[in-house]
Amino acid sequence: MKSIVILAGGGPAPGINTVVSTVAKTFLNDGFRVIGLHEGYKNLFKPNPRTVDIDFLYADQIMKMGGSALQMSRYKPKDEEFNVDFFVKNDVNLLVTIGGDDTASTANRISKFLMKNNVHVQNIHVPKTIDNDLPLPEGSPTFGYYSAKEAGVKILQTVYEDARTSGNWFVVSAMGREAGHLAFGMGYACHYPMIIIPEMFYKTEVTFDKILKLIISSMIKRKMLGINYGVASVSEGVFHFMTDEEIHNSGVNFTYDEHGHPELGNVSKAHIFNMLLQQRLKMLGLNIKSRPVEVGYEIRCVDPCAFDLQYCSILGYGVKKLFDMGITGAMVTADPKGQVSPLYLKDVEDENGKVKPRLVNMQGEKAKLVFNHCMQYITPADYEGAKKFVENPAEYDFRKILNWAE
Repeated sequence: MKSIVILAGGGPAPGINTVVSTVAKTFLNDGFRVIGLHEGYKNLFKPNPRTVDIDFLYADQIMKMGGSALQMSRYKPKDEEFNVDFFVKNDVNLLVTIGGDDTASTANRISKFLMKNNVHVQNIHVPKTIDNDLPLPEGSPTFGYYSAKEAGVKILQTVYEDARTSGNWFVVSAMGREAGHLAFGMGYACHYPMIIIPEMFYKTEVTFDKILKLIISSMIKRKMLGINYGVASVSEGVFHFMTDEEIHNSGVNFTYDEHGHPELGNVSKAHIFNMLLQQRLKMLGLNIKSRPVEVGYEIRCVDPCAFDLQYCSILGYGVKKLFDMGITGAMVTADPKGQVSPLYLKDVEDENGKVKPRLVNMQGEKAKLVFNHCMQYITPADYEGAKKFVENPAEYDFRKILNWAE
């Protein structure tokens, strides 16, 4: 019996089960056996991989659930691990992969291997990440982003209310490997007075000193306005643009991997920012209390919102459409009108085969509106009033810190 296999790689994102459910129902309706593979690529080439046969009732049950019914894995198999056994034994016609750029790139390698061994298996990838950083067409988010952002905003609205109620500041760190979409989106949805994302530093290098000065700039401006509370949203992606030396010299006691790189996954980014901020505030003699809040893991497995339920369904139907067209080695995309199109990995890879991340467009109208009107920070007009709090207000001028000043 002809079959398809579905696997999910990387980290969770709301809507995975909706994609699995939609793909399964659509192919079941066309007479296919649908195999769900647990633990992603970690299991694919083992003698007895752990699988589940997905029928309509199973697919219907998981459709609106958060998390992933198929256990996930970040495992990346080496070329020498590849074999054709699973595909031949189960008469697999299509490999459906759900994940980010690493999952897609691995699927591409597997497809080429199978082709060389005369095993015809199409591969269609469904792009997934709450980071929204895959290079999809303009206006098309990665699925899971809107659900995660909505859940994050609910949390961060209470953080802002806590700041107002207690007269304190909070430093929020939001997930995002290289891109600041989550920190940016949640920050302006909550009207945070300071938002810091790696894309802001396109004219200067990223350092802890500049990040701290940006937060303090907002703190001083709010004080001048008679507001003694606030929240700063900082994307963890800023770490990806810092040198190891900059991170090491921060004074934070990191653990290091076998290559001598700091293991950032072992620490709370919000705690680091807040600790360094409190040290700097004490040096400046500014009596401002702040607390750290980390936002990431708790928003990855929430139930998908209405947008993602619909969007993931369209992507699932799109998998069948591309399959019927004979397309392989492509990501399925859908524009706001519901038009399904393939996006081939070769068209978005760099010279090293790595998929280039989609960053926040700092020249776009949305970014300009937010950075010009949502946030509060020191400008030259504030220098005289700011001298009450710091000796040299120009050092805390938002645009000068980022080298945006004309």
